[in-house]
Amino acid sequence: MKSNGWNQDFRMDCYIFLPFMLGIPLLWPCLKAAEDSKTEKVKQPVGSHLRVKRGWVWNQFFVPEEMNTTKHLIGRLRSDLDNGNNSFQYKLVGVGAGSIFVIDPNTGDLYAKQKLDREEQSLYTLRAQVIDTAIGRAVEPESEFVIRVSDINDNAPKFLHEPYVATVPEMSPEGTFVTQVTASDADDPATGNNARLLYSLLQGQAYFSVEPTTGIIRISSKMDRELQDEYWIIIQAKDMIGQHGALSGTASVLIKLSDINDNKPIFKDSFYRLTVSESAPIGTTIGIITAFDNDIGVNAEMDYLIEDDGSQTFHIITNNETQEGIVILKEEVDFEQQNHYGFRAKVRNRHVEEELTNYHMEASTTYIRVQVEDVDEPPVFLLPYYVFEIFEGNPLGSFIGIVSAIDPDQRKSPIRYSITRSRVFSVHDNGTIINTNHLDREISAWYNLSVTATERDNVQQISSVPVYVQVLNVNDHAPEFSQYYETYVCESAEYGQILQTISAVDRDESVEDHHFYFNLSLEDISNSSFAIIDNQDNTAVVVTNRTGFSLEEEPVFYLSILIADNGIPPLTSTNTLTIHVCDCDDNGSAQVCSNKELSFSMGFGIEVIIAILICIMVIFGFIFFILALKQRRKQTLFPEKSEDFRANIFRYDDEGGGEEDTEAFDIVELRNSTVMRERKARKTTRAEIRSLYRQSLQIGPDSAVFRKFILEKLEEANTDPCAPPFDSLQTYAFEGTGSIAGSLSSLGSVVIEQDENFDYLSDLGPRFKRLAYMFGSAVQSNK
Repeated sequence: MKSNGWNQDFRMDCYIFLPFMLGIPLLWPCLKAAEDSKTEKVKQPVGSHLRVKRGWVWNQFFVPEEMNTTKHLIGRLRSDLDNGNNSFQYKLVGVGAGSIFVIDPNTGDLYAKQKLDREEQSLYTLRAQVIDTAIGRAVEPESEFVIRVSDINDNAPKFLHEPYVATVPEMSPEGTFVTQVTASDADDPATGNNARLLYSLLQGQAYFSVEPTTGIIRISSKMDRELQDEYWIIIQAKDMIGQHGALSGTASVLIKLSDINDNKPIFKDSFYRLTVSESAPIGTTIGIITAFDNDIGVNAEMDYLIEDDGSQTFHIITNNETQEGIVILKEEVDFEQQNHYGFRAKVRNRHVEEELTNYHMEASTTYIRVQVEDVDEPPVFLLPYYVFEIFEGNPLGSFIGIVSAIDPDQRKSPIRYSITRSRVFSVHDNGTIINTNHLDREISAWYNLSVTATERDNVQQISSVPVYVQVLNVNDHAPEFSQYYETYVCESAEYGQILQTISAVDRDESVEDHHFYFNLSLEDISNSSFAIIDNQDNTAVVVTNRTGFSLEEEPVFYLSILIADNGIPPLTSTNTLTIHVCDCDDNGSAQVCSNKELSFSMGFGIEVIIAILICIMVIFGFIFFILALKQRRKQTLFPEKSEDFRANIFRYDDEGGGEEDTEAFDIVELRNSTVMRERKARKTTRAEIRSLYRQSLQIGPDSAVFRKFILEKLEEANTDPCAPPFDSLQTYAFEGTGSIAGSLSSLGSVVIEQDENFDYLSDLGPRFKRLAYMFGSAVQSNK
């Protein structure tokens, strides 16, 4: 079979139109490749008809993409068996056959019906078959071939992550890496330079540069964030290594400058004038000073310091939110001592890197002047408190001490003093404190006062000071028994027997320990019945000074004991010790005698209680009996009375007028009928006293008239069944006979008083001596 230069069983003629490159159109013959593993390709001279093997040979076609023709000839398929009699028919099978690619069934010409895009599909695999229509079957087996779409530069570069954002520290040196941009090209990188890109900078050349092949952006000059904090640059990517006809794409890059601490804080003002009241407490905010820093964030945090404040009166702290300096009062100020202050303050950054210290070599400073404002202050006492001493017993108006206060203000207002809530002390206008009441250390040893000072020009200005007054002791209390002593002596007591140990107390305060001295009084020294022995330890013992005592003759002894203290001057008191004579048992124990007395008193008490209970039971029985009688009455006993008799209470509260009162009572009969009692001489023995006591308890009138009157009333009450004794109150009071004092009634005042001796009262004990002295003195004065 003839072919154009090749003698094969089946010939495929094809031609590929290459793109215009360098303006020269070229035609490449289609390559024919034999299957290496099945047949050996043998090249023969033209005109030879050597048949190697019948069958299809693998072929490859190239079609340029984006071809504008509607039917583009790709190549030709032709079998060596085709003799041109038009009985052979060519068919195309595979993906794209009939829709994208078509074949002329008679000639085997292969066409493309539409534009091809290599970026969508760059390779098509098809199969060709030849059929002999005369016999109705294929004369050759199917042969597979490939159609490749060749690339043209029809895609512009595109950036992957537009827009780009990068951050770089300000003042970075040249060549500092900023970021890297990357573009992609959809064209075939194996076809010429269609996908080879070059990067260039369209905007921002003054500060940045870009590497052409890598797209790395670098700094080309230092930049200050405080002048401009961000930059927009435009990067261009061009394919075909930037040659004529190349396509390009652009991307925007935002480059931000991060802050570094390259600026020190600076005060806005070089001078500040502040004021503070002298009454302002510690911690008061006086004013605010401000410094500004062009840096931001932690680089702008600052601290304020006082540079040369020797007084340490003020302090500056930083407001972390506003970065302002707050001037605070650290110590109280006094206008009268210092009315103004001046000091210099400085400011510095809180966080400074070591490599940036050259930017902060000299701190910014400012001068602050603080003016102290005068305030009307209350008076001030010279001392925080006062302690004074005064002896007890000093007369009223005695000098105690002087308090003093001054007005701290310049006008020096006069001061007025006063003491609040005190009835014992007062203060003069000059601050002198005196006592207005008697002072007794035993009542109160200390007084806590509060003296108030008030300005006369401004009564609102008041201050006070505590004053402590100590009342010093004076020996004005004599010692006395520490307790009440019940002393007993047996009738059979022997000489030198110890009866009682006594001790003393003194209400006075002593610098040294109290020491007491015990002795018998001058009256009892001659009494040989008892003696006292001082133990020299503030105690003494009472001993018998004879043998044997008589209960009948002398049942009670009163021993006067002198007790002296060691005060200055020493004081002495007389204390009476009562000694009872007892009928002791065979053992001679005074304690047994004491128990007998106690048993007697307790027995007497039990008998009295039993008698009282019996009386109460009788009274209640009588009341119940009367109530039962009343329930039995069927009619009213007193019909003439409209209200219950029990509700009538008759009370007579008439005070007699003495001998001259004759209107309310006729007392003649009583005066004439009264038996006047005779006064008897007082005996000193205990038996006579008991006898007089029994006589004084005698009940009943001595007059027959009164006796008859009482009997009649009693008979009337017993015999009258209508009398309601449970509601009536009848009182008959008569003074008994036998009193040694006689009648105390004014009715007997007509009797002429006789001389009376009250010495017998002294025999009753030391407590009655004063009474005997008073009555005796009164009788003598009347005489």
